[in-house]
Amino acid sequence: MAKPTLAVWKFASCDGCQLCLLDLEDELLDIAGAIEIAHFAEATTAHVDGPYSVSLVEGSVTTQRELERIQSIRQQSETLVAIGACATAGGIQALKNLADVDEFIELVYATPSYIDSLQTSTPISAHVDVEIEVRGCPVNKYQLLELVGALLVGRKPDLPTYPVCIECKARGVSCVMVASGTPCLGPVTQAGCGAICPAFDRGCYGCFGPAETVNMDSLATRWRELGVDDERLLRSLRTFNAGAPGFAEAASSIETSTGG
Repeated sequence: MAKPTLAVWKFASCDGCQLCLLDLEDELLDIAGAIEIAHFAEATTAHVDGPYSVSLVEGSVTTQRELERIQSIRQQSETLVAIGACATAGGIQALKNLADVDEFIELVYATPSYIDSLQTSTPISAHVDVEIEVRGCPVNKYQLLELVGALLVGRKPDLPTYPVCIECKARGVSCVMVASGTPCLGPVTQAGCGAICPAFDRGCYGCFGPAETVNMDSLATRWRELGVDDERLLRSLRTFNAGAPGFAEAASSIETSTGG
């Protein structure tokens, strides 16, 4: 019986999420034994034509060529999974959605006419149907392992939708906002990192995007009580997941209320 085929694709991104898959090391050997890696440019030059059982897609869509390419990959993939903040929310490059891209190109590049870019950086789901999204900047390698293992046996992967605060409690980490008055996005950010930053007395940066249920108004009120101005709050929401609906809407509301 033929093995399921796995393809890993890169769009506009830093390759960090693909490297997380390679970081599985010993576990990757078991994965490789259970599937056929049909395309994974970060790991091998070998390529097998589709169709593919599963496609993992890293990166956002920022050019017309990428737009056409993701549609082709979708047609060849039984299951398509977006991995990482770029693929699920447009990534940090989605900040260009808030500015004049042509002006940026004129300022940065010696020959602007060479640059072929869309006006926006958008998640994969903005262009094709996506069965599963795995959040993070970068993704958690063990979530990738859970994802591939679940798909191999035909079950839904067990991925968290609750906030980072739950991970803090599980690790026995004191709340940095309560204990030291440190602004933290943990209450509104999806778990997945293992509460790395709070464990080192730093506030969460929102790497995994908004949790399933969040109260942005309450968070903004608490940050203001800690002396954080709206400009800093706005910048905090516009980082790795600037284009994620929960963060984008909250940032837009703050900007409107301050006349920005």
